[in-house]
Amino acid sequence: MKARELHNMGFPKGPVTLTALATVGNARVSGQSNAQVRSKLHALLRSPERFKDDPLYGKLANALIESKPFSGSPEHEWEEHPPLEYKVWGNDIDEQAHQQMRNACRLPISVAAALMPDAHVGYGLPIGGVLATDNAVIPYAVGVDIACRMMMTVFPLPPKELQEDTDRFKRILERNTRFGIGAEWKPRRDHPVMDEDWSVSPITAKNKDLAHRQLGTSGSGNHFVEFGELEVLEPVKGLAPGKYLAVLSHSGSRGTGAKVADHYSRWAMSQHGGLPSELRHLSWLDLAGDGAEYWAAMELMGKYASANHHVIHRQIVEAVGEDPLLQVENHHNFAWKEMHNGREVIVHRKGATPAAPGVLGIIPGSMASPGYVVEGKGNPESLHSAAHGAGRRMGRNVAKKSLDWKDVNRYLREKGVTLLSAGLDEAPYVYKDIEEVMAAQHSLVRPLAKFMPRLVKMAPGGERPED
Repeated sequence: MKARELHNMGFPKGPVTLTALATVGNARVSGQSNAQVRSKLHALLRSPERFKDDPLYGKLANALIESKPFSGSPEHEWEEHPPLEYKVWGNDIDEQAHQQMRNACRLPISVAAALMPDAHVGYGLPIGGVLATDNAVIPYAVGVDIACRMMMTVFPLPPKELQEDTDRFKRILERNTRFGIGAEWKPRRDHPVMDEDWSVSPITAKNKDLAHRQLGTSGSGNHFVEFGELEVLEPVKGLAPGKYLAVLSHSGSRGTGAKVADHYSRWAMSQHGGLPSELRHLSWLDLAGDGAEYWAAMELMGKYASANHHVIHRQIVEAVGEDPLLQVENHHNFAWKEMHNGREVIVHRKGATPAAPGVLGIIPGSMASPGYVVEGKGNPESLHSAAHGAGRRMGRNVAKKSLDWKDVNRYLREKGVTLLSAGLDEAPYVYKDIEEVMAAQHSLVRPLAKFMPRLVKMAPGGERPED
């Protein structure tokens, strides 16, 4: 690291720079990586008082404090920053989700925000929350299940095939899907994603074997693979209006993604000990420091999550024996570098669907309500985002205690849905009305097709949810 880089970071020229160069050398000798050193230096600039007694960085911290009047770190100044205003779509949103959104808008790195109509409480940023930041990434604002996504394959078959040969399609789902936290394939499935550079992070490198074993599997919680009826309302990438048999899947980056999220969330929180407790899960990583390592791991998990879906759909396509007419997919737990209001920002979409002009996305309902293939309208107030589903209105524990399978199964029969497996906490009643959600975001997306589940498979009940 050279003096110019230190100056660009914010260290004053003169004796402090010399002390900083010596500190960098000592830190590298002690075994810290360049990324770790940069992250420490950024944290020290924000809050030198925290490092006054640090064995490696204390001398530099004291030199910085003595060199000039220091304005204090953003962590100690955040209350002086007026919180951002955020735009809301929909009315059926609990107060806890709003409070989490207000907290996110108080961060010194936040520059824009929005709340989608499916929003409900999460960790740090609410599910359905969209947050743009300045050159920083918040692991918990991406989500625990990094790059969770949707994928749909449309077949040149009429939906009545599902009713006429239900047992065949049941077998296809049972034989070509695996669900749950420990789900693996034996023998392992192959995909070019395993040839990517998994050394971008020590966590991805360590868990590459786990990722390969779980390639082509689905998680627990609200993850599913289901056959259903797709009604195309307007042409979709050349697919004419009409009714088709389709398969829809929802899952993410499995165990490896969870380990990446856990490691970097903890690391971010360790770097921002001065944040008040209600903002702790919104701790961030600077993209000029350790954030770059997390970003590389996140992008790899995005490729891996997509690969999971492609393996699942590849197997199902082979079993069905028909070439697909169309495939659509999108992430919804991710961060993107995008241009908004004339500047590059980091847009976190935690349980939110990208909806830039003309971009296709999938917004599911529940196991007994329709989902939609949509086209984004590019609304700038939503940061080109939309809902990622119907959104929960009932917590998992409440659902398990208050619902019973007898009523759920009766309701599913009335809706013409056959359920192969799921937890009671995924019953249709726990979700908001998807039609109300879609109506609330008419300014964000345009529905092109409507998908009704008919044959649904999810992880059995009793497992810890990954969503």
